[in-house]
Amino acid sequence: MDSHRRRWSLERTIVVGAIAFGVAAGSYGIASAANGSGSSSGSGSAAAAPSAAHPWGPQRSDETPLTGDTAAKVRELALAKVPGGTIVRVETDADGNAAYEAHMVRSDGTPVTVYVSRQLEVVSVQSGMPHPPAGVRLAPAGASA
Repeated sequence: MDSHRRRWSLERTIVVGAIAFGVAAGSYGIASAANGSGSSSGSGSAAAAPSAAHPWGPQRSDETPLTGDTAAKVRELALAKVPGGTIVRVETDADGNAAYEAHMVRSDGTPVTVYVSRQLEVVSVQSGMPHPPAGVRLAPAGASA
């Protein structure tokens, strides 16, 4: 009967150890996700907020990505106005500057937006950080959100 007790004790120890390891690993994963210290390469909240690398933030719900010939023409016009620039996205413009807009980054890293009319003519070019949409307040630099 002693060998039966020892075996039960060894099995119990292994099971209890596995449960403890699982709880510890799960707690670490939850804590890492909660404070953002994980190593995810997906598009989390950091990609959603405007930043120097992505000054326009995410696609707005009141603007539609351009496709097909219109997208190609807006891209072509924007690249002609900003040689060496990189297009981030082309979309409709809900702010009333023009029918379409091309969000770009100049070769020096400066954000720029090229506005294009429905007749596919460049209306204007806005350099620098865009203004936030109406009703959106950005926190001052150094303030915690």
